[in-house]
Amino acid sequence: MLEKIKQDIESIKERDPAARSTLEIILTYTGLHALIFYRVAHWFYNMRLYTVARIISQTGRFLTGIEIHPGAKIGKGLFIDHGMGVVIGETAEIGDNCLLYQGVTLGGTGKDKGKRHPTLGNNVMVGAGAKILGPFKVGDNSRIAANAVVLEEVPPNSTAVGIPARIVKRDGKRVCEELDQVHIPDPVAQEFCKMRQRLENLEKCVNALSKKEEIRNIAEKYKKNP
Repeated sequence: MLEKIKQDIESIKERDPAARSTLEIILTYTGLHALIFYRVAHWFYNMRLYTVARIISQTGRFLTGIEIHPGAKIGKGLFIDHGMGVVIGETAEIGDNCLLYQGVTLGGTGKDKGKRHPTLGNNVMVGAGAKILGPFKVGDNSRIAANAVVLEEVPPNSTAVGIPARIVKRDGKRVCEELDQVHIPDPVAQEFCKMRQRLENLEKCVNALSKKEEIRNIAEKYKKNP
């Protein structure tokens, strides 16, 4: 456990240019604090002392704003950058040297039993606010864009973007037209456009029917009073 905490510290030193010293990381990085609480809680969880493990886990959540279930499996060198709002579920698995930004959720859909949460391979980066939901794998060296919602497996060496997420790069080659994190289409706005188009079509149909009814009424009046 201590060796993994040491590797977590080294990972932060290598990846964060703002980290000036080991002492600063130990004292001020909430992502590291959350991992320390997790690794202690995970030890108790493996000893089947589940209540103790959850108490330690919830204490870490209260102090750091990062919720990591003690049953999750996390490899070495995880860096949770900023970290506020990160949630990692009970059956989630994270490989070595991964990077999670604030607001990331490794959660379930509520439909699965047993293995309910995702598995991240090695060297995976998950952008701020991204949600990975379900018992599938995100392959090694893959990247998940900020605010993406991933609902199915991501192959290794891929980049996933959007809501729901789609693969835009694989093995360094563009798979489809790439979307950046700023100009992602708004699905709500797209649905409103579709609804407006349907309303316009319905109005045309109603107007056409009204004209036909008006013509029929005039014709009936003419027949009665030619």
